[in-house]
Amino acid sequence: MKHCLIVDDSPVIRKVTRRILEALDFEIEEADDGQQALDSCRRRMPEAVIVDSLMPEMDGFAFVRALRQTPGGGAPKILLLNTEYDVAIMARAIHAGADDVVLKPFDRSQITQKLEGVGLA
Repeated sequence: MKHCLIVDDSPVIRKVTRRILEALDFEIEEADDGQQALDSCRRRMPEAVIVDSLMPEMDGFAFVRALRQTPGGGAPKILLLNTEYDVAIMARAIHAGADDVVLKPFDRSQITQKLEGVGLA
């Protein structure tokens, strides 16, 4: 079973994402901020991370950069969640080390398509 870390300060987004991923046979772990997520990754590196771009303390871009610098942090496939379609934000996400961007609101088909695109579905 593949392991995915969901990182979002919104409990609702984490719950929706969890339900989608559990239906796709992922084992789920959750974090509500970037530092908690990094700590989780240091304990057990996931195959996938879905992280919100805008969070207090450490935003998704900073988290992705930090994760990529962590031993083993180059391996997870990272999908960054964002609320607007903006080429500059998408480029910033990819430059930080994300594999793709998912626009909110999203549904199961969008998440599945993005995971297939990075080789995880």
